Amino acid sequence: MKLKLKNTPEQVELIKAMGSRNATEAREAQEAFASFIGPVVQQVIQQAGSASLIFVDNEFDEDDSPSYPLDLYYNENQDHITVWSQGIAGGLPTSHVEGMAEMKIATYRLDSAVTFLKKYARRARLDVLSKTIERMSQEVLLKQERNAWAVILKALAEAQTNGSVHTLGGMDSNQFLPSDINALMTLVKRINGSWAGTGNDGTPSDFSAKGLTDLFLSPEMMEDVRGFAYNPVNDLDIGSKDTGPVALPDNVRNDIWSSAGMSALYGVVLHEMLEFGNGKKYNALYKTFVDAGGLTHLAPHASAGSRDGTLDLSAGASNHEVLVGLDLSRDSFIRPVARHADSGSTFVAVPDDQFVSRAERIGFYGSLEEGRVCLDSRAIVGLHI
Repeated sequence: MKLKLKNTPEQVELIKAMGSRNATEAREAQEAFASFIGPVVQQVIQQAGSASLIFVDNEFDEDDSPSYPLDLYYNENQDHITVWSQGIAGGLPTSHVEGMAEMKIATYRLDSAVTFLKKYARRARLDVLSKTIERMSQEVLLKQERNAWAVILKALAEAQTNGSVHTLGGMDSNQFLPSDINALMTLVKRINGSWAGTGNDGTPSDFSAKGLTDLFLSPEMMEDVRGFAYNPVNDLDIGSKDTGPVALPDNVRNDIWSSAGMSALYGVVLHEMLEFGNGKKYNALYKTFVDAGGLTHLAPHASAGSRDGTLDLSAGASNHEVLVGLDLSRDSFIRPVARHADSGSTFVAVPDDQFVSRAERIGFYGSLEEGRVCLDSRAIVGLHI
């Protein structure tokens, strides 16, 4: 992300005033600049990162205790359901067994503090102040992403519906194929049956769930997607007749070739993230949750054109890469966030008063209070390659 302050006479005058040796004048200017920082950082962290695509904001008044009615999500015949959340920032997400009632949501504070020399303010160095705001935004965004994905991956590691886990093995243990997305689309449909029928096997109405909408994967898996343009995507025997290598339709391969990849396949949006991949941060975090008592095996793994085997995670999860599929047509991922009464903003910055005059430094402290909750794990599926 890159921020740039406008070089206007009013803004330059305000910045120079922050470096004034008149303590009263400097303090007033710093408070004015702090009130400007808050909305800017809030807008940046809402637009940047992947968590903002997944979680739906649920604002509440500061010093309030947020809650959410669980009976809006599940069949009224169910007595208890499982939700996933964090009690503290950076802590281990936990699964809570809740009754069909109003659930209280734990929130935590995410903050950042930045400083710069007063001489930069007196010289009206807009570039230095721009980098200061960037740094504050980046620190908060990094903490948000880590906490949000911890909840998502913990939910995926433990999710089960009607006795079936939410993770599939790939058709090929070393390659991502279009058939894998096809299988995930079927899985997410099956675990999202309506309340009608026996065992949630009724067909839901259109607004209940669209199915798989987004898939988060590593650059290596996107390399396989680009390979669809020139590699066969099916060379399996069907019955006793060998079909030979089969490629995608020419128009699809041409689109992949001309765009060096593609942003969607079968209508599923593909999101490339560096944190995914064998040995990378989110892959390692997911394996930790699995080893700590999540799944002990995958759903049937693809072998020789069928899904009739099993893949034991405990025997070699570190050798497998996880892809995370989500149904973002449902509001299953909630972000309760505090709204401050004075500013109406969810992120608030104030002058940092820890510096004495002889330090010749100016500092700002910013924070927000939020939580991350997965209320319905039926909106999440996974694929192991």
